[in-house]
Amino acid sequence: MRVPKYIKIKRHLCILILVLFSCSNHLFAQANELQLARQYMGNGEPQKALDIYQKLYRQDNELYYPQYLNGLLGNKKFDDAEAVTKKMIRKHPEDSQYKIDLGAVYTQQGNTDKADAVYTDLIKNLPANQNEISRLAAQFYQNSNVDYAIRIFEQGRKILNNDALFSFELINLFRYKHDKARLTEEYLNFLPANPVFINQAENMLSSVYEGSEDYDILRSALLKKIQKDPQQTIFINLLIWQYLQQKEFDQALNQQLALSRRQNDDGNGVFELCRTLTNNNAYDAAIRGYEYVISKGKENSNYVPAKIELINTKNLKITSGLYTQADLLGLEADYKQLLTEFGSNRGTVFAMQKLANLQAFKLHKLDDAQALLEKAVAVNGVRSSLLADCKLDLGDIYLLNNRPWDATLLYSQVEKDNPNTNVAQDALLRNARLAYYTGDFNWSRRQLDVLKAATSQLIANDALNLSLLISDNLAADSSGAALKMYARADLLIFAGQTDKALLTLDSIDKKYPGNALVADILMAKTKIRLQQKDYANAVVLLKNIAEQYSYSLWADDAVFMLGDIYEHQLANPTLAKTYYQKIISDYPGSLWLNDARKRFRVLRGDKGEAL
Repeated sequence: MRVPKYIKIKRHLCILILVLFSCSNHLFAQANELQLARQYMGNGEPQKALDIYQKLYRQDNELYYPQYLNGLLGNKKFDDAEAVTKKMIRKHPEDSQYKIDLGAVYTQQGNTDKADAVYTDLIKNLPANQNEISRLAAQFYQNSNVDYAIRIFEQGRKILNNDALFSFELINLFRYKHDKARLTEEYLNFLPANPVFINQAENMLSSVYEGSEDYDILRSALLKKIQKDPQQTIFINLLIWQYLQQKEFDQALNQQLALSRRQNDDGNGVFELCRTLTNNNAYDAAIRGYEYVISKGKENSNYVPAKIELINTKNLKITSGLYTQADLLGLEADYKQLLTEFGSNRGTVFAMQKLANLQAFKLHKLDDAQALLEKAVAVNGVRSSLLADCKLDLGDIYLLNNRPWDATLLYSQVEKDNPNTNVAQDALLRNARLAYYTGDFNWSRRQLDVLKAATSQLIANDALNLSLLISDNLAADSSGAALKMYARADLLIFAGQTDKALLTLDSIDKKYPGNALVADILMAKTKIRLQQKDYANAVVLLKNIAEQYSYSLWADDAVFMLGDIYEHQLANPTLAKTYYQKIISDYPGSLWLNDARKRFRVLRGDKGEAL
């Protein structure tokens, strides 16, 4: 009797379902066994895990070979591991992974000669195929054998007769090994054909180099390269970077000047380098560079920017260090010459502002400064932020020129014109200080209380300190007589009249003995010492506050300032770290806490958790 076709199909489907179900159950069982083996390994029972791996391996050599091999090695059954690996080599002679595994077995067994023989044979029979070479090197790397991965790439270069191949791979391997010499050499071979990677090279080298000796090696290698190929500018640019890392700023500028002269360019490279020099306080070198750019003539596109930056750099040099009256007058003449050459317009208002500040606070030419800023704020088209700064500075000069009413009008105008900004908060703080300077303490305190919640931490901190200064001293003396005298001294400090300020501060105790301003007077004297760059005496005063008046409102400021001075002025990072840590441990409510944490971590050299 003939079986209908649909019955045959149905039978086939049933058989297929039974087969699939059986396979599914089998795979599920194997997965469970694998999980059990991992649990045994985690529980410190490697032999039980190996028994399971062996059972699975016998069921499927290909699939469970890696687990079985690792289990054998973990149980130090090296002979079995060797036999299993050789079996796979015979089965797959073209697959280099099994030969690498055999070398790993010999290595763990302590038989490095046999391992080297296996690996050397692989290198000798390396195919002339870039992809195959990369694959084999990757297999060595995945087996934590970086040295042979490097040898594979180097042999591959020889076979393919191309020294430019595998540069990225070798750079990463040398970095992984922390092999500074070979990493440097590889980059010097790679960069001439790939100059766009110079920033990557600089970042990587700086992350690997550990001190001046490493940079010296780079410099020697670069000088040799430049001698062989003086037209290769990438080496000169890298040499300039090396000098900057070593803080040899004059040498960096000399190289950039030589390159500019050789190329007879517009000096743009010199101009950009000078910005870096200025940021690193290498003012003399920056001035020399800007003067070179200016010497290329008015037709040069960098002429005007270089003129401006030259004066700004001279300003920074003078106002950030010890200077003579002649230095100040020379800088004033430079600003005047700039304004004569380019006129008073919205493009030169910044220079008018800087000149006015120089005249007011360093040369004490208040009338000249006032006239110049009044002219500046009348210029049309000035950007709003610069205009606001000029008005605030003009308000300060009105205050110093005994015109407090005009000063407060300007401050209020800036506050109104720039709502909900840091500029508005700055204007409000200046108004509050004006009231403090003139003895209107209650009005000043009301404004300061508003500013305690300022978005700018610096403004909030200044407002809090001044508010507490007023409150504490009025509580001790409701007349505020001693505080008024102290406020006059504070105004003299602001005006840069430090000698008169010191005389006034020293007179407070004589006129009002037993006043509550001892710590405040010490901090005021500290400000004067800092203006004079007298860091040694500033440290003495700050330590007095921190140790003798640790309860005062200036205590945490004094501790943080000590850290800052030791870090940036006295080059003593160890002591700086000590004071930042003191803020963290002793003053958890300080507004300096976050800054102290950040600086402490930087000096500690890590990104550890907050203390």
